[in-house]
Amino acid sequence: MINFFIPGKPTGKGRPRVCRNVTYTPKETKDYETLVRTCYKQKYSNKEPIPAKTPVEVEIYAYFKIPKSMPKKQKELIENNELFPTVKPDGDNISKIILDALNGVAYYDDNQVTDLTIYKQYATTDEKVGVLVKIKEKRLEEWRN
Repeated sequence: MINFFIPGKPTGKGRPRVCRNVTYTPKETKDYETLVRTCYKQKYSNKEPIPAKTPVEVEIYAYFKIPKSMPKKQKELIENNELFPTVKPDGDNISKIILDALNGVAYYDDNQVTDLTIYKQYATTDEKVGVLVKIKEKRLEEWRN
């Protein structure tokens, strides 16, 4: 199983921009995709990408900073896992930027992802603000069940 952490505020995939008949990816998106690849390569520098046609399961845990202005009662709800962040970026945009960034690095192509789960939670400390990514090859015997 592949398991790595991307520090910093969770970021979603930005929409392509059009300027004078030229389409380009926003700088923030490019920078975050570079950060995702760097974090992966720091831990798995010698690992080959999962081969094409191999099904892959991905779990993404996005940990958000608790706002300082949040009332104490709401902070208690967070500690009891009763309150979750319903803020931007959307979970699907978080997954899109991460899955796209890992193309050719962790796996051949993100079309191999057959199971995707995204969790949005508050971080218990500032050091835990970021995104935890877990990637696992789906074994054929597991797939049939």
